[in-house]
Amino acid sequence: MPAPKTPIVFVHGLWMHSDSWTPWLEYFDRAGFATVAPGWPGDGPDPASTRAHPEALRNRGIAEVTDHYAKYIADLPAPPIVIGHSFGGLIAQKLLAAGSAIGCVAIAPAQFRGVYILPPAQLRSAGPILAQPWLRSKTWSHTADSYHRSFANAVPRAESDQLFTQYVIPAPVKPLFQAALSNVSPKTEAAVDVHAPRGPLLLIAGTADRTVPAAIVQSEFKLQQRNSGVTELKVLQGRGHSMAADHGWHTIADLALDFLTTHKLAPQE
Repeated sequence: MPAPKTPIVFVHGLWMHSDSWTPWLEYFDRAGFATVAPGWPGDGPDPASTRAHPEALRNRGIAEVTDHYAKYIADLPAPPIVIGHSFGGLIAQKLLAAGSAIGCVAIAPAQFRGVYILPPAQLRSAGPILAQPWLRSKTWSHTADSYHRSFANAVPRAESDQLFTQYVIPAPVKPLFQAALSNVSPKTEAAVDVHAPRGPLLLIAGTADRTVPAAIVQSEFKLQQRNSGVTELKVLQGRGHSMAADHGWHTIADLALDFLTTHKLAPQE
């Protein structure tokens, strides 16, 4: 009886439905993996149903979402690789540190405890939300304008609007506050154990990213280098926060597959 295929669990971040991973599922299925992209607790089966019931996402925090994925992973036939984007990249790193995954690719991952830098671009992007503390337990939705300004700023407006229509959903605000306060909250959920034994980790950043600027990811890289496990960083010129879903997604997927192949986590021919 053949061994089960290595699973890859894809973890989306704020404002993007798991449907945005569909091209990645097809790409990595062809490469010999078994791929899945579960949504966050409260997500609907598609963007439209999620938009129709934003209340289901209220007050969802980092620990709850991480536990949700850990329980999903526990039922898989083999230990998975995790690939996450934005807050999904933070959650993916937490799952890797907890031993729930054998390898990780974190694309523009949200910051965690120990990252002190605050680039102006990120302040302009998240500041208007964080300035409204009453939103902490609620959800917040991008408009087409704000999405293009801070999320899909590195692609033409027409493509940004297409991504907005196809994939964008409301998101819980709680994770934003947890990340913003991670360095002043001793029990923050926005923390990663960078010393725990773990498998290989690839971090990917974009120089045009206004939501998680490259400086944030570079700071995470320095923290993760404290680990004895493999830690690599790729910084892509001119790429914005939508890089995992926009027309250039294939370049990111190629980097991920090359990394997994190099570190013997990909199926062997």
